[in-house]
Amino acid sequence: MIVLIKIIQFVLSLSIIVIIHELGHFIFAKLFKTRVEKFYLFFDPWFSLFKVKRGETEYGMGWLPLGGYVKISGMIDESMDKEQMKKPPQPWEFRSKPTWQRLLIMVGGVLFNFILALFIYVMVLFSWGETYLPTKNVTYGIVTDSVGLKMGFKNGDNIVSIDGEEIEDFFEIIPDVVLNEREVITVERDGKQIGIRISDEFLPLIIKGQGKIGARIPYSFKVVDFMKESPAREAGFQIGDELIGIDGFIFEFNDQYQNYLSGLKGRDIIANINRNGDRLDIPLTTTPEGMIGIEREGLNYADYFEFRTIRYSFPESVPAGITKGFKTLKDYLKQFKIIFSKQAKGYESLGGFITIGRIFPGVWNWQAFWNLTAFLSIILGIMNVLPIPALDGGHLIFLLYEVVTGRKPSDKFLEYSQITGMILLLALLLYANGNDIIKYVLNK
Repeated sequence: MIVLIKIIQFVLSLSIIVIIHELGHFIFAKLFKTRVEKFYLFFDPWFSLFKVKRGETEYGMGWLPLGGYVKISGMIDESMDKEQMKKPPQPWEFRSKPTWQRLLIMVGGVLFNFILALFIYVMVLFSWGETYLPTKNVTYGIVTDSVGLKMGFKNGDNIVSIDGEEIEDFFEIIPDVVLNEREVITVERDGKQIGIRISDEFLPLIIKGQGKIGARIPYSFKVVDFMKESPAREAGFQIGDELIGIDGFIFEFNDQYQNYLSGLKGRDIIANINRNGDRLDIPLTTTPEGMIGIEREGLNYADYFEFRTIRYSFPESVPAGITKGFKTLKDYLKQFKIIFSKQAKGYESLGGFITIGRIFPGVWNWQAFWNLTAFLSIILGIMNVLPIPALDGGHLIFLLYEVVTGRKPSDKFLEYSQITGMILLLALLLYANGNDIIKYVLNK
């Protein structure tokens, strides 16, 4: 059910973004009296799911959810309609319009994607405000993994500053380190301030999701269910039992339980439980993976920490939403440097549809849905403006060449460029989704 909800959210979000993008091209084409032959959500090789003709335009939905398109008369695009280009130019065709009009038609999709993102951010801030966890409210300090420990952190450290600057939002710490090339994180440990230098060797690991810094949570473990392989169930555990310790070690924080149990793979242990106020000691043997086969209630930061919510009136939400949109745009542009960096090796973490789908929550949450839709709309806008033939950016480059030189590239050149661009995009698509498949197999 969780996977289905994620898929539905992803497809709905993608549909909204694609329709708005193509609407940008469509409106500018109509504004300049350019004929639009097709307006499609998703691609329709060989057949479409449905179609309807209204005026000179056929509206429809394809079966291949890799985007969408508008087919504009007199333009070399993904339809590769060579026959039309052999005929004399007509007044309603794209190729007959002035250069400045063709530029606006091509930039319309990207422009509408950015406008959509800004509009969504404004409405999200007006409707729900902005909720975050202040760094100073992380009462019990941080918790990290083995990579974080190698970097020099310790569970229980309190983040003071990054390169001398306080970070208000706790969950912005790692993105800030990666995107802004931070060098030193200052933590408070045992009453003293310690500077931890972020070595370049750890950057690729951080990008891959290691070296995480989370908020340390007090230990609590009430049994709500059993796994398929459950030594605890076989030993006599019951739903509602509270696991308070192992081998007499009473845990104060959740990470202490995880670290202790991870070192007991296939070992005999004594589970210390509380059942209706009575202390029981139950012997059992952990699995080869160091598990005892019990599940507990999901951990929620809001149960342990005081979050802050900023509320906006509508006039206040407009500049705040625009500011958030441009910050998101700026941060995403910084990621391109990381993707192509040999040192950061961001290209190894490039993901496809599975990666995108996973960022949606497993339960329906409209606030999260709209925030993610705005973010993906910015991504689509940026990706489309890249100077790759077959993308809007490729067409823009050729149009700018025409403006500067006063000469149009030949139709044959545009045709070959379009084919080259489509091959490059296909290769990128295969690489990104191949990364997803490899990560999925390795993590199984």
